[in-house]
Amino acid sequence: MELLKKQPTMKLPAQWFTGDAWADVIYRGEEPSRARANAVRFAPGARTAWHSHGLGQTLYIVEGIALVQSRGGEIIEGHPGDVIWTPPGEEHWHGAAPDHFMTHIALWETDKVDWLEHVSDTEYGGPRTSTRR
Repeated sequence: MELLKKQPTMKLPAQWFTGDAWADVIYRGEEPSRARANAVRFAPGARTAWHSHGLGQTLYIVEGIALVQSRGGEIIEGHPGDVIWTPPGEEHWHGAAPDHFMTHIALWETDKVDWLEHVSDTEYGGPRTSTRR
């Protein structure tokens, strides 16, 4: 067993994020492990650019209201305890609702991420479907 040293919180780059977002590395596996886990905190309205992951990504919503959309799909409004999976190669974005902070745990297995264009305000402001009934 090993107690891992906590790394400093990092501000996420404007190249890949709109608004303010920060990440804390929870785990970054050493070869042969490919496991990755980050706690990511988004300010209200902050979001990723469109992107895809080579082996997919799982998001566990910890607090706040998350917005998640796959290219061409509806915007899903996620809540604490929701788990959202995006399969390998699926273009998507995720972030906070405009009036709430949001934290999620992001889990993925490889550093192969294809970053694309920023999500427009029109795309971000589209209709959404809540996971709450």
